[in-house]
Amino acid sequence: MPELATVIAILLATVKAGTPLVFAALGELVTEKSGVLNLGIEGMMLVGAVTGFMATVLSGNIAVGVLVAMLSGVVISLIFGFLTLTMLANQVATGLALTIFGIGLSAFVGLPWIGTPISGLQSLEIPLLGDIPVLGPLLFGHDLLVYLSLLMFAAVSWFLFRTRAGLVVRAVGESHDAAHALGYSVVRIRYLTVMFGGAMSGLAGAYLSLVYTPQWAENMSAGRGWIALALVVFATWKPLRVLLGAWLFGGITIAALHIQAAGFNFSSHLLATLPYLATVAVLVLISRDATRIRLNAPASLGKPFHPGA
Repeated sequence: MPELATVIAILLATVKAGTPLVFAALGELVTEKSGVLNLGIEGMMLVGAVTGFMATVLSGNIAVGVLVAMLSGVVISLIFGFLTLTMLANQVATGLALTIFGIGLSAFVGLPWIGTPISGLQSLEIPLLGDIPVLGPLLFGHDLLVYLSLLMFAAVSWFLFRTRAGLVVRAVGESHDAAHALGYSVVRIRYLTVMFGGAMSGLAGAYLSLVYTPQWAENMSAGRGWIALALVVFATWKPLRVLLGAWLFGGITIAALHIQAAGFNFSSHLLATLPYLATVAVLVLISRDATRIRLNAPASLGKPFHPGA
């Protein structure tokens, strides 16, 4: 049935389009749970995308590219961490500067690599299981990083709400002064969460350049870092909603492409804005319930911690 095959293809593309957002938003979720607001996701994604692409081309191994992208994200996040956690710079201004820095650095470093072809990471082909009608392609027709995104969702959910370490992270985000009084190293914990957020942003960038569109192009994240930030708020800091929100964005992106391919007389520029307009619309609806946001948002989010105060 061609209609069923089309639906399956759309669902597969939806998950693929949402995967980089899952990585980036989960990383930011953990970071914000510790009370740190990092607006530099876009910059970290682009640095991860270009370094992961370069490492893959030079080594011939996508796994090396993914690891280098994550390491690059960690290094960039440490710049943010040093300025905001050690030097107590404003988190909002530093995050914006980090995004600008990442955009410029990735464009400069990646200039010689534009147009370089790679095969990219292919979807798995699992015998027998992949041949099951409907469920086979939907469950077993993805690439390894899609399954890693699901694993990361489960791991973050378990860590935050089922472990003592996750409880400590949430406690730091709710009241860093109280956590400090109990003997926890607020700065060290926040450094670790910032580094995790950087690694996930780098991984999201690697997915873009090695899987989603296996090439390097300047500013190829196209605002996905900002969407990931918005998703955390849209999800009211809950991992399951982050996952569903990322897939929603991916579904709207793919729907816009299919509307254009079907020959409808809509401007391609207008269709390209649909995922972003939908995200803004959802945020407007969510923001109407200010009480829910206040109840779920970490109380110390964005507030500097002064150990000697």
